[in-house]
Amino acid sequence: MNEPGEKVDLTNCDREPIHRLGAIQPFGFLIVASTDWLVVRASANLEQFIGLSHNDVLGQPISKIIHSPTMHALRNRLTIMRGPDVVERLFGVTLSDNGLIVDIAIHLSDGQVVIEGEPSQEGTQGGSTMSIRSMMARLDQAETLEAFFREGARQARALTGFDRVMVYRFDESGSGEVVAEAARAGIGSFLGLHYPASDIPVQARALYTRNLFRIIADIAAPNVPVLPELDEHGRPLDLSMSILRSVSPIHIEYLKNMGVGASLSISIVVDGKLWGLFACHHYSARLPSFERRTTSELFGQMFASRLESRERRLALDFETKARRIADKLLTSVADNASLLDDPTWLIDALADAIPADGIGVWINGRSALTGVTPSQAQFAELVRRLNRNASGRVFATDHIESFWPEVDPGGIVAGFLAIPISRSPRDYVVLFRQEIVRTVRWAGDPHKPLEYGPNGPRLTPRKSFETWSELVRGRSLPFAAAERSVAETIRVTLIEVVLRLTDEANVVRQQANERQEVLIAELNHRVRNILGLISGLIRQSRGTTNQVSDFVDHLEGRIQALARAHDQITRDHWAPASLRALLQAEAAAYLGKNAARIVMHGEDALLAPQAFSTTALVFHELVTNSAKYGSLCDSGTVEASWRKDEAGNLLIDWKESDGPPVHEPKRQGFGTTIIRRSIPYDLGGKADVIYDPAGLRAHFSIPAKFVTFATGPVSVVPSRNDDPALEILSHVVHQPLAGLKILLVEDNLIIAMDGEDILLQLGAAEVALAPNVAHALELIDARHFDLAVLDVHLGEETSEPVAAKLREKSTPLIFATGYGEAMIQAGSAADVELLQKPYTIESVAALLSRIMPIAKS
Repeated sequence: MNEPGEKVDLTNCDREPIHRLGAIQPFGFLIVASTDWLVVRASANLEQFIGLSHNDVLGQPISKIIHSPTMHALRNRLTIMRGPDVVERLFGVTLSDNGLIVDIAIHLSDGQVVIEGEPSQEGTQGGSTMSIRSMMARLDQAETLEAFFREGARQARALTGFDRVMVYRFDESGSGEVVAEAARAGIGSFLGLHYPASDIPVQARALYTRNLFRIIADIAAPNVPVLPELDEHGRPLDLSMSILRSVSPIHIEYLKNMGVGASLSISIVVDGKLWGLFACHHYSARLPSFERRTTSELFGQMFASRLESRERRLALDFETKARRIADKLLTSVADNASLLDDPTWLIDALADAIPADGIGVWINGRSALTGVTPSQAQFAELVRRLNRNASGRVFATDHIESFWPEVDPGGIVAGFLAIPISRSPRDYVVLFRQEIVRTVRWAGDPHKPLEYGPNGPRLTPRKSFETWSELVRGRSLPFAAAERSVAETIRVTLIEVVLRLTDEANVVRQQANERQEVLIAELNHRVRNILGLISGLIRQSRGTTNQVSDFVDHLEGRIQALARAHDQITRDHWAPASLRALLQAEAAAYLGKNAARIVMHGEDALLAPQAFSTTALVFHELVTNSAKYGSLCDSGTVEASWRKDEAGNLLIDWKESDGPPVHEPKRQGFGTTIIRRSIPYDLGGKADVIYDPAGLRAHFSIPAKFVTFATGPVSVVPSRNDDPALEILSHVVHQPLAGLKILLVEDNLIIAMDGEDILLQLGAAEVALAPNVAHALELIDARHFDLAVLDVHLGEETSEPVAAKLREKSTPLIFATGYGEAMIQAGSAADVELLQKPYTIESVAALLSRIMPIAKS
């Protein structure tokens, strides 16, 4: 209630605490339990549903009200909740052995458990006439947005059974428009009507974004209080996520003025913002079943997802056009830089970019105008105002008078979009749109009368909703978000063009050269890492067979597996790649037409490049072993399945069947080592291999940070690399590391194993491997090392903290890197010892021969 003399305006409605009204609608009951499951609040109508009054249950363990099976189900629902705005549901359960069958919603509020129930209506209203899948198919068949909205309204009405269902879209000012409608005959139409932003207060919009579904079953039904009204801290219950939340008396008055008996709202949230609503009206009381309402909520979410996809496709079309125009500008100026001295050329080049009635160009104090535009003098004044108020960014308005109140464009120009094309505030391309005189049909007078109403000194909801027309003048067609995005793309391109002809161009070229140096160094690092990986594969594959042909086959298969993985992750500019596509590529490579013998299950998962390469090598070994010794060598099959656990980790299961009996190998070869150790070592995941006589089984866990889930399968285009030349290193007689303990810090398992072998061949008594900084520091604290070899870059971190620790202990160290020496020494001590990747026994021995007096001191 407002204090006497307080100003009454729209903010009075906006300040109403509609989520803390302390009451619910009477078609259900509410119980609030503490974290130790004691009842702390209950609705006053509890006895009507369970035979116990709210006074009887307060302070009691909830287990005395709800029997064990339902309590178990509720606890399970709580465990799967993620995030504050989650509501879980149970359908057709009982609270006691012989109790009423109810549907239940459960959520958390201020750390307490809120349980809401209502009598189950299962079987009383009939099932849905069509599945969600078929409803989505009908939406997808709509060719235009108007048809899409119309079909959405029809489907929502079929689900809810309400007399009228409207698709209600908000504009940038917050006002709403009915863009589609499905209604029973004889009740008139609201299609095309506008509603002012004040009809839905700010806090209601916020709730619509959090709680996507709102039912008011009977506006004439009295509210039921939740008792006690305040907790021990003097706070009312937050019912933001409640399905039974009572209704603001102002909103009840609003609905009564419309003649509505029941209402239902389904939020349409697009890209995280409230795009609009399915607004449903019934002219008598109506309560669809809880299950039907839940289905309607799901429909609303899928409708929003489809709408978001359509809007993104439209935006992509605009962006494609912008890139095409940008390329045209760059190409033209590259061929003839004098074009920028001719503003009319820019007008012609931009004419098809964004629909406009006129274009003006201002470059270095010269201007050119064509089409519907202000005069030359007015254009010069507009540029001065832009320099003062909006320079440096794209600016658009559909109401020029709001930006420039003194303007007198003769009633011709009403809106403009300004694109700055230089860093200094002087040059612009401005697109103009003329006035569109139009009539807006409002659902009643949008200007709420300032008067006292039945709810106290507040802004009273208007009583009349008869169509009220308003003539809108002085405005143009607004510039859409996609058009502003195109303008931004053009702005960046034109700035680049202009900079080519100014002193700033030298600065830009210098920055480009610096970026190029960084990219070259990064490429050099990647190439050296790849060479190191291949060197390790050669070395580790050497002991797998005595036959040269078998050795070549093993090595070729592993390198080709990495090549296929590299093709997948570089095809989309080093983006995450498909696990399903990886398995399909391996199956095709080894089984050909019989690739279907590897059966795959799971929503397609995308692996980050680091994880993809590692996983590719693991599954190459699994497929190879199965093709030689397991189920794929006979007539058996392999089932590969994957899923996401609650933490978002990717769990992969490999199960072979119908093959020859399986025996655990007596000796662990390189392939088995890759399967068992690659994912744990490289990714911090888990791997478990079980030699079941009925068929080999393997289980892997890849951490969530390496995994995203796609909406569909991703294809793979396998590639082949030429066979690398192999060089078998001779036995090294000289052992400069004899008896020494070495620490090797390297984030790639294969490269680490290769380095370990080299150091052992050079006489090391012990080599300790560490994949990251934390593990390395633990090893240094636990034992003494005579020498350390540190990979400079360890994924997302560097080994500098390890080097600092070793220097404290006066332990000699070597940096191993694929980056250039200049880049490493730029950030390190000038006297650091560098070992270039890939490791070779000769390069390691040569470096050790130079520093061993230091290492042995």
